[in-house]
Amino acid sequence: MALYSEKVMDHFRNPRNVGVIEDADGIGEVGNARCGDIMKMYLKIKDDIIEDVKFETFGCGSAIASSSMATELIKGQPVSEAMKLTNKAVAEALDGLPDYKMHCSVLAEEAIEKALEDYFEKHPNKRKDV
Repeated sequence: MALYSEKVMDHFRNPRNVGVIEDADGIGEVGNARCGDIMKMYLKIKDDIIEDVKFETFGCGSAIASSSMATELIKGQPVSEAMKLTNKAVAEALDGLPDYKMHCSVLAEEAIEKALEDYFEKHPNKRKDV
């Protein structure tokens, strides 16, 4: 059995939504000191829809794949749906991650959470009870 699924390898080799959004509505950065992975997420939100999302990740293949998949899962979605994204959903969408790499999907979830927190700090009138 292969260590990584084809989806993990595809998102590692061909990551989606890589880059920076200069005028981002929300930015979130997280890291894991133990493994050295760092993720930064940028959100562009219009009418409570995530219109665009980009990421920069310094880390292993699982971290890059998790970032890429997480952006694909929230792009075009309402903010309320993006707030519900879990690391488990990211890992499942990648057809699984080895147990010792699950922290990568946790970082992707946390980076999106931080970017949404930043968005709500900048736009407090947009926060809704979800």
